[in-house]
Amino acid sequence: MTNITPESQPATQYLSVPGGRIAYDVQGTGPLLVLVPGMGDLRATYRFLTPALVAAGYRVATTDLRGHGESDAAFPSYGDVETAGDISALIDQLGAPAVIVGNSMAAGAAVIVAADHPAQVSGLALLGPFVRNPKSSAVQLALFKVMMAPLWATAAWKAYLPSLYAGTKPVDVDEYRATVVASMRRPGYAKAFSATARTSSHDPAEARIAAASTPTLVVMGDKDPDFKDPAGEAQWIGEAMDAEVVMVTDAGHYPQSQQPEVTSVAILAFLKTVLHRA
Repeated sequence: MTNITPESQPATQYLSVPGGRIAYDVQGTGPLLVLVPGMGDLRATYRFLTPALVAAGYRVATTDLRGHGESDAAFPSYGDVETAGDISALIDQLGAPAVIVGNSMAAGAAVIVAADHPAQVSGLALLGPFVRNPKSSAVQLALFKVMMAPLWATAAWKAYLPSLYAGTKPVDVDEYRATVVASMRRPGYAKAFSATARTSSHDPAEARIAAASTPTLVVMGDKDPDFKDPAGEAQWIGEAMDAEVVMVTDAGHYPQSQQPEVTSVAILAFLKTVLHRA
């Protein structure tokens, strides 16, 4: 169990983009870092990591995905491309360049931003990253879409979420899970989550990997249940993006909250390299 205390939640700000508003907050001063959670998660997933980054002299922006957290839930579409547009707009708002820290599907979105807007991005830190679609059978895909139907998506996610924390658990894992589920139970948010889960494809991210030439760090939990072979997936991304790879022992899909000490050390070392290159 990690014993790091999470930071207090700063004031929420909002960025207007086509279709609604994206919620974010900013802490600290220095080079800009934009931290983006994955599908079904909240920007508070970085509650343990942010204090270390701020203390090291960085300006840290954490943002909710569209249809999640304090962002609006009436957008017409969701997915990697849409998330990439939101990240790009936020970097424009806060001042480029930025290092993007993206977990899960947000990692794919970060790759798209780096490929399409290279002047905005000075580096990528990809945590438990989905930058391509996992190999799944037609039956598996059909079952997933049924499971993520709006009517029972919240219950399905509540049941599935504990498995993603394979390995060490955050000290507040039960409280945080309850917060995630309560957020999803608000009017419109289960539908937005369902749309994200059922329509999101990582093909656009995979197609842009070769064009994303920015310095990249891959951080993968060695027990990440979203991948049949976490180490193999991390190695593939590392080779495809000429990235540094850090495997985090006894962590699942959320190394930023399961092993924040190890994750922060890896990211801070990477940031020093990025700043040196800059």
